[in-house]
Amino acid sequence: MSRDDVERDTRTRRQVLAGVGAAGAAALAGCQSTGDGEGSGDELSGTIDIAGSSTVFPLATAMSEEFKSEHGEVEFNIQSTGSGGGFANHFCPGNTDFNNASRAIREQEEQQCADNDVEPVELTVATDALTVIVNNDLDIDSITVGELRQIWAAEVETETWSDVNSDWPDEPLELYGPSDASGTYDYFIESILHAGDEEYSHLSGYSGTEQDRTIIQGVEGSENAMGYLGYAYYSTNKDRVKALAIDDGDGEPVEPSLETARSGEYTPLSRPLFTYPAKSSLTEEHVAEFARFWLENATSEELVAESVGYVPLGEDDQQEQLDALEAAIEDAGN
Repeated sequence: MSRDDVERDTRTRRQVLAGVGAAGAAALAGCQSTGDGEGSGDELSGTIDIAGSSTVFPLATAMSEEFKSEHGEVEFNIQSTGSGGGFANHFCPGNTDFNNASRAIREQEEQQCADNDVEPVELTVATDALTVIVNNDLDIDSITVGELRQIWAAEVETETWSDVNSDWPDEPLELYGPSDASGTYDYFIESILHAGDEEYSHLSGYSGTEQDRTIIQGVEGSENAMGYLGYAYYSTNKDRVKALAIDDGDGEPVEPSLETARSGEYTPLSRPLFTYPAKSSLTEEHVAEFARFWLENATSEELVAESVGYVPLGEDDQQEQLDALEAAIEDAGN
């Protein structure tokens, strides 16, 4: 992705999440990092480079803007590259301090990191309800996991909606989704295409992109379109596209929402979201303080849920992540 694309994506998210600055500032007014670092206020300075998941991108952006409101000398470079693209091209080569991911790091990625003396520290920061969207004019409100598998499996020849369900329109499918560098793409394969008796591969005949706004635009622009993406992007565009309820086999479709993701009802498309700081970067005070800040505010309903659109961490999970982070910071300094 070019720097222009990155800056354009950042501006777009800031416009879409215009409430983050105001609502988040009110929610976090007076909130200071409680970590053991000596730096506070404007004493912290430096640059933090972050790449990875487009799904985690709006949350990372919101957290960085809140952090910067307290620590104005800290600069952020945040790129939306996809989870896998971030690991392979930025984080594991040692070029970024954090990699955001919408699925856990893979063994080969850990090996690439190790080959470059990069040690990732896994931190869970929120829960997402991966959302399947269709055009508002399409007369379909729910879909089964089996029907999703038929539409997106490379090995199944499906051309029209009626090929999947005879009650659906005899019109050609038009599909939009994340590219194969995306953790959302990987999670969709695991939860939908690999969930049955037979494992299928993801079809290639669709419009793939790392720009979630492009998925929204594509589905909005065609009556016969379908796509999938992170819930935060759908939640800020509910007037433009329609989310399908998912039937996981019990005949009771469940709509994606923060409530159904939190309760565990929305299966199989609820998933944890991660950020991975490099342990070596945690020796830099401004990086360690930002990691602490993110986790300390990961329970915020107003910032994480209302402003961005993900399920915040519970307090027990938050403490577990903070303990893991503090152990990594201590180990990095030894």
